[in-house]
Amino acid sequence: MAEVEIPDDHPRHDSLVTRHRIEAGVEKGITSQQGLIAQGRGEAFDYLLGERTLPSADAAARAAAAHLLLAERPVISVNGNAAALVPAELVELAGVVGADLEVNLFNRTDERIQAIVDHLRAHGAGEVKGREANARIPNLNHERAKVDADGIADADVVLVPLEDGDRAAALADLGKIELVIDLNPLSRSAQVADVPIVDNILRAVPAITVHARDLADAPRTDLERIVAEFDPETALADAERAIRGGELV
Repeated sequence: MAEVEIPDDHPRHDSLVTRHRIEAGVEKGITSQQGLIAQGRGEAFDYLLGERTLPSADAAARAAAAHLLLAERPVISVNGNAAALVPAELVELAGVVGADLEVNLFNRTDERIQAIVDHLRAHGAGEVKGREANARIPNLNHERAKVDADGIADADVVLVPLEDGDRAAALADLGKIELVIDLNPLSRSAQVADVPIVDNILRAVPAITVHARDLADAPRTDLERIVAEFDPETALADAERAIRGGELV
């Protein structure tokens, strides 16, 4: 069944859409085969969440939008799964908040980097960072340590959808504000994030964009208040409670 043939009211609509996009990403050389496993893990958590956006997750998306609008050098980190799942949505969000897009991969090859850059450009992106890899994140001994000096290395706020926990911790150690999209509230990524958004990336990225558009003309003091009032521990606890006691759909 092609993605376009999945009825909007199908109870497994979002799940089937993500599976098809990840499968297509592997075929295009955008997503690694390990990405299939990561997607399955996230899908399990989304199922336990009832495949819905919790009010706390929407509040987190709003706080993330405020952070991005306040940032001087915002960067959206893009891995293979994110590029396969929401390429146009990431490009749109970057445009709304004035962020750079940077490709960052664990299973890094020049061919995959270029394939993702081309994929993002095909969905409307201009410049995409990640090919230079002329800086490193300290205390990481794998390919995700490689970043652009004028991208993630210099960023003050980084949106890291579908993050690896060790890089999330390393970025936090550098004092960067981290906005993490992760369906597992107990993951290292979510636990170290300034703003953990426990939601499916298909829902989370558009939600951040909607909030960013709504807040685009807000006074800086209003954005700072939104950021200050957001409590990551409350958001994580709410998501864990929903997972442990929610109704399956």
